[in-house]
Amino acid sequence: MKFLLDHPIIFLLVLLIVLGSATRLGVALRTRHGPLEEARRGDFDIVLGATLTLLSLIVGFTFSMAANRYDLRKNLEEAEANAIGTAYARADLLPGADAARVHELLREYTKLRVRFYSITNYTFETDRLLGELNRTTSSVQTQLWAAVVGPVSANQTAPMALVAAAMNDALNSQGYAQAASWNRIPPGAWALLCTIGVVAAIMIGFRFDSGSRQRMLMLVLPTLVAISMFLISDIDCPRGGVIRVLPQNLMALEATLG
Repeated sequence: MKFLLDHPIIFLLVLLIVLGSATRLGVALRTRHGPLEEARRGDFDIVLGATLTLLSLIVGFTFSMAANRYDLRKNLEEAEANAIGTAYARADLLPGADAARVHELLREYTKLRVRFYSITNYTFETDRLLGELNRTTSSVQTQLWAAVVGPVSANQTAPMALVAAAMNDALNSQGYAQAASWNRIPPGAWALLCTIGVVAAIMIGFRFDSGSRQRMLMLVLPTLVAISMFLISDIDCPRGGVIRVLPQNLMALEATLG
C-alpha cells in the first residue's frame, strides 16, 4: 500500500483495474443468480444508495484531510523562508567575523532546505539521498548554533537575545516542515475507502443489466471514484505526486542571500 501511495499514477492504474474488475464481478454474479425480483430490487436500491452516499462522504472527508496537510506543508515552507531571512538579517548584530560566519552558514543551509523540497519521485535512492541530506542539515544546524552561542554568551544584551531567538526559530522551522512531510492520511482510512469503493463497484455491476446497451454506464462511477482517490493520494504525497509544494519562497530567499 505504501508503494502505491508514494506513486499516485501507478495507484490510479491499479484502482482502474480493481474497480473495473469489481464491476465485472457484479455483472457475473447477476448473470449467475439472475435478475432481482421487483420486490427485492427496491431494497437493493436503498442499500446501494446508502453505500454510494457513505462512499461520497468518506471521499470528501479524505480529500479535506489531504488538502489540509498540503496547505500546512505550503505554509511551513513560507514560514521557514521567513525565519531564515530574519536570522540572516539579525546576524548583522554580531561582531564582524561572527556575522560573516553565520551569513555563510545560512546561505549553505538555505541551499540544503531547497534541496529537501526538490527531491521528488520515490525511488530506491530516495531514502539514501534523504538520509545524507538530513545528516548534512543536522551538521550545519550544529555549526549555526555554535556560531551564535559564543558571541551571545560573551555579550548577553537585548540585541544578542534577538539574534539567538531568530536562529532558534530558523532551526525549529526545519523540524516542523519535516514533521509535516511525515504527516499523511492514515493507512486505515485508505483501507476503508478502498473497501467501500470495491463494494460499491460490485453492487453497481450487479444492478445493471448485462445485456443493456447502456451497460458501459456502469463503468462511469468506478472511473470517477478512481480519479478522485488518485487526486487525494497525489495531494497527500509530498514527493511522488504531480501536485507538490515547491520551495518558491526558499528559492527567492536564496537568490537574495547570494
